Amino acid sequence: MNKSERRQALLRAARTVFSEKGYHEAKVDDIVALAKVAKGTFYLYFPDKRSVFGELVRGLFSRLGGAILRVDPSADVEAQVKHNIRAIVAVLLDDPALTSILLSHAAGLDPAFVKELRAFRQEVKLLLEQSLAEGQRLGVIEPGDTELYATFTIGALKEVLFENALEDQARPRERIVTALYDLLRRGYLRMDPAPGQPALRAEPDQPALRAEPGKPAPRARRRGN
Repeated sequence: MNKSERRQALLRAARTVFSEKGYHEAKVDDIVALAKVAKGTFYLYFPDKRSVFGELVRGLFSRLGGAILRVDPSADVEAQVKHNIRAIVAVLLDDPALTSILLSHAAGLDPAFVKELRAFRQEVKLLLEQSLAEGQRLGVIEPGDTELYATFTIGALKEVLFENALEDQARPRERIVTALYDLLRRGYLRMDPAPGQPALRAEPDQPALRAEPGKPAPRARRRGN
């Protein structure tokens, strides 16, 4: 086994241990035992438990970023939005341990770790804000505060995932996707122009709107304004 393979084996073992015991109760001894390597080998790759968890978090964040596709307003918008919701739900449900820890309130955990969790949640929120701002530019998201839109969306998704984890029998994924889409469709998703209002359209020379941390995203412009 080469260095890269050994590192991946440690990450897989850590993911399993976190899933079974949670972050707080997981120990480096548990990880090396499952990976079948010496404890000293672990420290060749990771300085502590938090660092290996951070590596798993970055991987999850990368998968979330890759799951969100740019919506083409000239194609079937509903299908594309559902695809994005489906992809995000799949990433989170396929990694329930990380998702549960990252979306929890982190009660009882050390302050440094709580700070890392908050930083990750802010990254996720910013990623969603940027996608919503792009949706406003393309005319498929209602004008408004994308920071609050992102907060509402993450809150709804978090509760669905927590409730799903507590159920004796998990809900079918497509049922979750459909329910989330219906909720957003009645909220900020803009599939048709509002009565008496022109549809939003992306200006050919208008750059993509991006939210900055701590600031509401710029609002999309209407044609003729």
